[in-house]
Amino acid sequence: MLTRHTPPSIHPPFANYAHGVAVPEGYRLIVMSGQLGISKEGVVPDGAEAQAKICFQNISAILADAGADARALVRVSAFVSGRDHLAGYMAARDQFVPDPAPASTLMIVSGFARPEFVVEVEAIAAVR
Repeated sequence: MLTRHTPPSIHPPFANYAHGVAVPEGYRLIVMSGQLGISKEGVVPDGAEAQAKICFQNISAILADAGADARALVRVSAFVSGRDHLAGYMAARDQFVPDPAPASTLMIVSGFARPEFVVEVEAIAAVR
């Protein structure tokens, strides 16, 4: 079982995430590439929330392919191309991230490979 660490000696998380997650011996790691908000059919919806939902659907599909689900997440790292995309990303993330939550990082970047993308999400999971 993954152990979450959010010690009372440091500032509490700003959202639903753990400051650290310990992976016990005997687990294998699944390291996922950054997922963009593009559907299987090549459609890129407008807005951070819609794109982030696709990112998390892709992560769910990868986890399922590995015999896991979102409870196996150790870390989620997200990138948005502007502060105006934070709320949309967080709305999608909060629908996806289980409780207890994984470790998490959210960064604002200048952009992605194609200008229509506003969100990218990568993840690490641990499976027995």
